[in-house]
Amino acid sequence: MKWVFLVCLPWFLAREPLTLKVSVTGFNSNKGQAFVALFNTSESFPTYGEQLIGKIVNIQDRACTVSFSNLTQGYYAVAVYHDANKNMKLDRNLFGMPTECYGFSNNARATFSAPSYQEAKISCLKDKSINILVK
Repeated sequence: MKWVFLVCLPWFLAREPLTLKVSVTGFNSNKGQAFVALFNTSESFPTYGEQLIGKIVNIQDRACTVSFSNLTQGYYAVAVYHDANKNMKLDRNLFGMPTECYGFSNNARATFSAPSYQEAKISCLKDKSINILVK
């Protein structure tokens, strides 16, 4: 009977919910809000409105912290943008380039587009904290 418990123990431990804490720095100001989105598929990343979980938080001291709780083990990617004027979208110029700060997990950046899910994904096997620098 003891061996059944030992064999099943990893399965029970893997089922425990975990928390991902995201600390974001680099905002130009405390004006507006930060949109922080958690994704678990490449098909939806980084489209806001298609995230697994999204949070809108205030910015203090040009930084914010968000926790995503009750997650299962797996791969996730985080996208953040600063909605400085509170119009509920990432503003862009005439050429489609963002005019508000943004960032991604792994501080992934691409030159003319958002990074891929593969570049931004992080492994979450236990509670984890990450830092993102928005630019």
